[in-house]
Amino acid sequence: MADRGGSGAITRGDTLLFLTDDQLRRGIEAMFFAYRGFTADPDRILVEQGYGRAHHRAVHFINRTPGTTVNNLLSILGVTKQSLNRVLRTLVDDGLVEARVGTRDKRERHLYLTEAGKTLEQALSEAQRNRMRAAFRNAGPEAVQGFRAVLEEMMDPEMRRQYLDGVDQG
Repeated sequence: MADRGGSGAITRGDTLLFLTDDQLRRGIEAMFFAYRGFTADPDRILVEQGYGRAHHRAVHFINRTPGTTVNNLLSILGVTKQSLNRVLRTLVDDGLVEARVGTRDKRERHLYLTEAGKTLEQALSEAQRNRMRAAFRNAGPEAVQGFRAVLEEMMDPEMRRQYLDGVDQG
């Protein structure tokens, strides 16, 4: 594991990486602008349908784990129950998500995308896959591994575990 001090220096084995505050600030800005680009194409699709990014995130994770519970989705998204219920109500009313009562626990609601929901999710994820595919191809394999490692290191430990469990399953 990396040794990090307040100086911005990162040590791994016998290598030392020192980043100045300015370099870190530029990295933060790069993430902001990359995120803006990463979300631009899906945002255009979402706006046409009257949805926002919260709808996109819900559709993405319901597609990733069909049958996920509302409570699990709350945990993944880190939003309030009221906020998620508003998003899910719209998606259910519009015929994109189906909520089924749990077979073991009648209080649970298991979420599934309908065919229309799968079509929307496919359009949204295809736009992002295309952008990532081009970026990864242009950056090269070492950059791809480094990018993923940096993102994983930025995750809170519980989120990293959850993400890695999903990667192992997918």
